[in-house]
Amino acid sequence: MGVRRIHHVAIAVRSIDETLKLLGELFDLKAERIEEVPDQGVKAALIPIGDAELELLEPTDPSGGVAKFLEKRGEGIHHICFEVEDVDRELERLAAKGVELIDKKGRKGLAGKIGFIHPRSVKGVLVELAQKAEE
Repeated sequence: MGVRRIHHVAIAVRSIDETLKLLGELFDLKAERIEEVPDQGVKAALIPIGDAELELLEPTDPSGGVAKFLEKRGEGIHHICFEVEDVDRELERLAAKGVELIDKKGRKGLAGKIGFIHPRSVKGVLVELAQKAEE
């Protein structure tokens, strides 16, 4: 049980297209996929790097969490995502330890089944847990 690996690091950006152009020019990085995630109010791009990914998040909903993050903090690291075997079991285990959760149960996300831990419980860092989607 516990964390298997870092799944991805997410960066909030104003423009995925501009950011992909910059990362391509600087580091020869390319997005493997880009898709809208309506329930999270974002367009997301996944860029594979070794055994992990970089996720770019561009707000599509001006009242959504990523839009608010950009307004308050500007572009930058938004969250880190850890891959776990069972998101629901990890969320239950963490709740039993008194950890403040954003999600009490896992939900569908771009990385598979996901759940978020409140930054107040992790030294100011928003942490996402992800369980691989069934093949």
